[in-house]
Amino acid sequence: MTRQSDLTLDDVQAARDRIKPWVARTPLLTSRTLSAIAGVEVRLKCENLQRAGAFKIRGAMNALLGIDPEARKRGVVAFSSGNHAQGVALAAKLLGIPATIVMPENSVQAKVDATLGYGARVVQAGVTSATRDAVARSIAEETGAAVIPPFDHPAIIAGAGTVGLEIAEEWPEVRSILVPLGGGGLLAGVSLAATSMLPGVAVYGVEPEAGNDGQQSFRRGEIVEIAPPSTIADGARTLAVGKWNFAIIRERVRDIETIDDERLLHWTRFAISRTKLLIEPTGALGLAALLEGRLHPEGPVAVVVSGGNADWSVLCGS
Repeated sequence: MTRQSDLTLDDVQAARDRIKPWVARTPLLTSRTLSAIAGVEVRLKCENLQRAGAFKIRGAMNALLGIDPEARKRGVVAFSSGNHAQGVALAAKLLGIPATIVMPENSVQAKVDATLGYGARVVQAGVTSATRDAVARSIAEETGAAVIPPFDHPAIIAGAGTVGLEIAEEWPEVRSILVPLGGGGLLAGVSLAATSMLPGVAVYGVEPEAGNDGQQSFRRGEIVEIAPPSTIADGARTLAVGKWNFAIIRERVRDIETIDDERLLHWTRFAISRTKLLIEPTGALGLAALLEGRLHPEGPVAVVVSGGNADWSVLCGS
């Protein structure tokens, strides 16, 4: 694969077969309360119940399995604010690959601790959202390690796309799918898989209002870069969507909506209370936009809950 358009459903299906021994097939759960509020049947694709607490291990494992055995000895290096860090760290541990993760200094401490707990080396000193990529690539040049980016990579997109594959296989009646949007790996992968299998399905992305680079890019038809956004959705503190991702998103996504942090926090807490599931704000982006009425998709609706690695100080207001 050399061009964005080369990524196909076959790549997602191959990723599914490759990572199957290592990842969970997460449940698609119903909720009468959420469905009543939304006015359509709603099911939650619970990637918060995935290994390492988020969908990220799907793409991470797919990418690591693609590294030849000799190169694995030199290790991998990734850059992430949290969930990709944990996904790469766990995948590397399972495969016996040394891993270094570059994380911004303002990363959620629970995510840093979990990454360390999986045995990875974490580099944070002086790292910001704007510099993490450069720091990681500098380490890779020094060590010979393979760089595993968080979203702008075909193997990452294909791995994330297995979420959409599972939704389409389990619930072919679904008419709309709502997906959190950060760098675009999940949205690109889900939209690629779902619209390939169910041509009539509409896929929507949702991102925090303070970090609406994806929405701006979608409207303009070209990638827009923004300053590091301040938002409780720490998994969506990206500066721009990836090139691979945007090429797929602009062709296969129906629209991109946003929601502000105040309402996102309200609906995240509400969802946790009613579903008894631990959901982080980034993972609740799609659900919050639906319940707030920012989106009015045709039902039935599948909402991807991308992760559950929550910062308790945010959820509890301390």
